[in-house]
Amino acid sequence: MSERLLPEGHRVSDTILVERFLGEGAFAEVYRVQHAFLGRQALKVMKSAGTTVREIHELLREASLLSRIGHPNIVRVFDANVLSVNGSSHGYFTMEYVAGGTLDRHWRAYGNRFIPVSDAVEITRQVCSGLAVAHAEKPPIVHRDIKPQNILVGYDATGLRARVSDFGVAKSVNPMTQYASAGGTPLFKGPEAMRDNRDSPAGDVWGVGTTLYMMLTDLLPFPTQGDRSPLDLRRFEQPLRPASDLNAEVDIGLDAIVARCLALKPSERYADATALLADLLRWAPGTGAPRKPAADDEGMTTKDALGLRPPADRAAADGLVREALRLSKQPGKLPAAADLMEEAISKNPELRERYEAMLRLWRKGLCM
Repeated sequence: MSERLLPEGHRVSDTILVERFLGEGAFAEVYRVQHAFLGRQALKVMKSAGTTVREIHELLREASLLSRIGHPNIVRVFDANVLSVNGSSHGYFTMEYVAGGTLDRHWRAYGNRFIPVSDAVEITRQVCSGLAVAHAEKPPIVHRDIKPQNILVGYDATGLRARVSDFGVAKSVNPMTQYASAGGTPLFKGPEAMRDNRDSPAGDVWGVGTTLYMMLTDLLPFPTQGDRSPLDLRRFEQPLRPASDLNAEVDIGLDAIVARCLALKPSERYADATALLADLLRWAPGTGAPRKPAADDEGMTTKDALGLRPPADRAAADGLVREALRLSKQPGKLPAAADLMEEAISKNPELRERYEAMLRLWRKGLCM
């Protein structure tokens, strides 16, 4: 493992202190930081160093983009600046910290159970609400990497709140062709991305549809076969199996929405997140007849669609629960207690059934 850019306890500025490393991608590292006046935030620091003003501006393009398309379901940016690491200048920006982490972690925290269909649909509605703002830009901005790892999920006073994050590969479409070059993660890309190197708002819809299908079934809609590459177009030759075949709580009305998201031809999909959101808002449980899963599908909920999940960190989670319960009894500490409880549940899914209702009350400012 390469050495991290920032150690714990590092002071980025007079007001920002690094608490701990959260994760990294190809282009940046993310840390949880404490702001002296604004509380906990997340800090994203670019791995590549910039030497000119123009290079720094390009490294911070994502921060500029996020500040322009602000929306409750897009991660908020607070500040952007430059820091020095071993004599090199690295762009960074601070954004809201979501204790629950990514949708991937939220999904895995259900263990061998499905996420409730109502929650899966609500998360998808919120993702579409945020994406719709980007798709409505002139020309439209395409995220190009919609997947569970780039969606943050946590609880606030209203319940579950999802935020689209990581616009690092987002791109405006060409005003003439209405396409952008393809980017992102192959397992969440439609066939046109690999065949024609094309991306569009309909390509983001495919990523949303793949993510929704995974939440409903614990499977990918078009998985790779054997040792084939995700870039192998032959995986799209198999017919899409309706989600209702695998999850008895899914009805054929929701099946139809998912199927349109995952139409092989972009012209047959929802044109953008706004069009998809309209159908999701019209859908309600029971709008279509349920379909019973086949007998050979029993026991298929394993959360292995994106690889084996890491083992539950029970000791760390139990410590977080104890600290959360202690803080909850102190005046003004309920938000911090809720953050710790969300972290605990993400580390040990077995805690969800016991503490989720309490967590929801805490986010509303209630401690019982």
